[in-house]
Amino acid sequence: MTAVQSATKTATTTATVPPKPQKNYGKIVLTLYNCLLPEAVFKETPSQADGLDIETETDLRILGCELIQTAGILLKLPQVAMATGQIYLQRFYYAKSFVRYPMETMAMGSIYLASKVEEKPCRIRDVINVFHHIKQVRLQKNISPLIVDQNYIELKNQVIKAERRILKELGFCVHVKHPHKLIVVYLQLLTYEKNRQLMQMAWNYMNDALRTDVFMRFPPETIACACIYLTARKIGLPLPNNPHWFALFKVPEEDIREVSIRILQLYQRAKVNPEELEKRIESLKKIYQANKHMQAQKEREARANEEKKAESPTASTSKDVKRDSKKDKSPKTPPLSSKYHSSHKAKRDRRSRSPYDRKREYSSKRHKSRSRERDTDRSRERRTEDKRNRGSSSRKYDDYDSRSKSRDNRDDKRKY
Repeated sequence: MTAVQSATKTATTTATVPPKPQKNYGKIVLTLYNCLLPEAVFKETPSQADGLDIETETDLRILGCELIQTAGILLKLPQVAMATGQIYLQRFYYAKSFVRYPMETMAMGSIYLASKVEEKPCRIRDVINVFHHIKQVRLQKNISPLIVDQNYIELKNQVIKAERRILKELGFCVHVKHPHKLIVVYLQLLTYEKNRQLMQMAWNYMNDALRTDVFMRFPPETIACACIYLTARKIGLPLPNNPHWFALFKVPEEDIREVSIRILQLYQRAKVNPEELEKRIESLKKIYQANKHMQAQKEREARANEEKKAESPTASTSKDVKRDSKKDKSPKTPPLSSKYHSSHKAKRDRRSRSPYDRKREYSSKRHKSRSRERDTDRSRERRTEDKRNRGSSSRKYDDYDSRSKSRDNRDDKRKY
């Protein structure tokens, strides 16, 4: 290697390469804390915006979660699938209204989607049959199977659409972290895993908390600590307090107390008749549909007014054009485009005719051209004869015979 080559090599290595410009791409961040809703969502929900009071909305949430829990037991699904379905239902109705989307259909879609997510899929037919059975038991009717008719097909399509709506509103973020395993792990750390009463009661509190909104407000670690806290207070079991046991899991005491209060408020609510809730929803749905119809009518009227305004200057100009055309009665030649289109139309018509029609048309044209030629020859001869005889009138009558003879001779020639 020569000295020049080594120098160029060192120069290239020491030269700083300019950095490539970085491109900013869109990022989708999926974390467990995305499932927690902001505080502004709880102040006014979509159902409250449609005129539904907060008490009725809470009763509907509780009823929907109870339906999912009962249906999951009859379908023999694991508790994790039932809990996931209840969380899906709660999250969905913080984005949509109970007035616009029926609760029972959305509950079917929630448990159907949750069974797929938790790898215990069930058929839509089984879900619909189970909900039909629950409704018959609740209304104390005779148990009868569901008839497979047009109503069944429509309901099946509605359940499929409900599943898609839930996925769309959740942004396909369907993963849920449940506090089931956390309760067991925390009790093992506290050396209370052999206390069956403590573990079972904490598990029950956690399942009941699914009917409230705590899973949308707090992370699962806080809910697990709150369930253990409530159970220990209920059975009178002392837990380490110097320092507090929940400080080990980095959970504040204020959040534990708030979750505990919300769970206890659930047991103080009176049971509501589902038929009354359906009547309230139906009345609000009628009002919503009437308002929607009025709004659509107003939009149509506004569009019609805009169209009239847009057409008004053109109408005035058309009137002026009509007046000018009445004044100016001079003949106008048609535009070139009309001639062009008429000639092409004639050609198209000619192509579409049969060979027989074309032959007839050709023969008629030929006959017309011959007759036209005959007429022109005769008129030309008459004109020449008139010029000759223009001098004296007596010459006309004298040459009459000669003219008649020439005509006869011409006709005889044409015959042959």
